[in-house]
Amino acid sequence: MKNQSIVTTFIMLGLSSKPQLQVLLFILFLSIYIVALLGNLLIIAAILSSFKLHRPMYFFLFHLAVVDIICTTTIIPNMLGNLVAVTKSLSYRGCMVQLYFFTWSLGAEMVLFTIMAYDRYVAICHPLHYSIMMNKTVCVGLSALMIVIAVVNSWVHTGLVLQLSFCGLNVINHFFCEIPSLLALSCTSVHLNEVMVFTADIFLAMGDFLLTCVSYCFIVRAILRIKTVEGKRKAFSICSSHLIVVSLYYSTVIYTYIRPASSYSFDRDKIIATLYTLVTPTLNPIVYTLRNKDVKMAIKKMLLYPGK
Repeated sequence: MKNQSIVTTFIMLGLSSKPQLQVLLFILFLSIYIVALLGNLLIIAAILSSFKLHRPMYFFLFHLAVVDIICTTTIIPNMLGNLVAVTKSLSYRGCMVQLYFFTWSLGAEMVLFTIMAYDRYVAICHPLHYSIMMNKTVCVGLSALMIVIAVVNSWVHTGLVLQLSFCGLNVINHFFCEIPSLLALSCTSVHLNEVMVFTADIFLAMGDFLLTCVSYCFIVRAILRIKTVEGKRKAFSICSSHLIVVSLYYSTVIYTYIRPASSYSFDRDKIIATLYTLVTPTLNPIVYTLRNKDVKMAIKKMLLYPGK
């Protein structure tokens, strides 16, 4: 190990090494980035400009849009650059920065999904007490809790990766710097890293997913009490779309992070990673807000009558 040089630059293999696919992938992911960025920016602008949207539900949707922008901007621009570059490299420092911000957004998004599910539970199951149970103090407290959990999660995992040594091989079979791909390259023990990743996966990912499912179980029970068929249909349509996105996100994250580094298959796992890094942030604006009448009216007013 003493005769091996310390790695200062990583080579990113990306999703495919076939030259004929590079242009297609560039167009595809550029389109995904534009849709995700514009969709989330529209939501942020609509919520800030419309007093009608200054409510707890949209307060947390605002946070989700910001987190999704951070997530996609952390990954996609560099990935697009590597698709057209001859040398698909990323510096060690750049890799650690990307790891920190992605891990932060990952933790923040999981907590946000749980908070948003709880908000819908209170709104549907306790409508008369909603303004009390979700008052300004509670919302700010939940937002602060989300930020603290995300920061601690990111600090812990990024700090542990910084303690590792990378010598010899510097080729990452992935399209961005993620914990599993870095653990596989380390020439020092990753046992503590794997323990902390497993612990975070159990308590943060699986714990949040369980709480989210419990909230939606109560919501479904309340929906079943709705007397009109149309009311039930509309409520189930909204809840089912939310659950599909949440389940897609949690299941892929749990699958990726619950396994030891020795069991990773990056040719398969990096395809799965696109679901929680690229697809979900693009779907969130559509599923959570752009189907919402109040948000659509706020966006329409903002675009057609700016300044009013």
